[in-house]
Amino acid sequence: MSRIIAVANQKGGVGKTTTAINLSACLAQAGKKVLVIDFDPQANTTSGLGLDKHSLKSSVYHLLLGHKRFDQVVAGTMLDGLQILPTCVELAGAEIELIDIPEREFILRRIMVDVKYTYDFILIDCPPSLNILTVNALAAADTVLVPIQCEYFALEGLSQLLRTVDLVRKRLNKRLNLEGVVFTMYDPRTNLSAEVVAEVKKHLQENVYNSIIPRNVRLSEAPSHGLPITIYDAKSKGSEAYRALAQEVINRS
Repeated sequence: MSRIIAVANQKGGVGKTTTAINLSACLAQAGKKVLVIDFDPQANTTSGLGLDKHSLKSSVYHLLLGHKRFDQVVAGTMLDGLQILPTCVELAGAEIELIDIPEREFILRRIMVDVKYTYDFILIDCPPSLNILTVNALAAADTVLVPIQCEYFALEGLSQLLRTVDLVRKRLNKRLNLEGVVFTMYDPRTNLSAEVVAEVKKHLQENVYNSIIPRNVRLSEAPSHGLPITIYDAKSKGSEAYRALAQEVINRS
């Protein structure tokens, strides 16, 4: 059964793209067939998986506008079983260009209808804002995975996102559920990290993943080399944490 997971948080800098890259890589290394969709105009998932975002001839931007087919855009990565719909900065203009398209909130869902059963997991890296791209992702997804940084303002951002998910569920996608919250940039040396984890667990209970992503230098370095952490440094704490998260995601299937 294919599962479409939107990796989303309206707050930037929370490890959303890092999670999309490394979770997709770990799922593929666990033997799953995975597609990651770079839906963020910054295109960091694209470059983080080794593609040159400046030289793309076809991207998810062209797919959304109907200029290219899925098979003309999808690309391989350095990992067997992991493919990507790459993007480029042109995607930033998509909101204006899509404005006259009927039912523009469902463009990605319509694209996924014909291809989603080719994959075990499809991860969508959403932009850090509530725009037509994020709405498209939530309308196409089965669940939402929310990375949150272990800091005070993370709780505020989480409550905003949960309200958005609820609104999308009521109006656009009745099957949309919360996949879970994953804590990122955890620093065991600070009381604040532990307090944020405890507070979120108190409110969400079973919707919180046990795997916690630590603040890790090697994890920060990996994207600049165009590699997921499990290839860049397979023995690092960041690598171990994302492998554990991938197993939890698989177990929830």
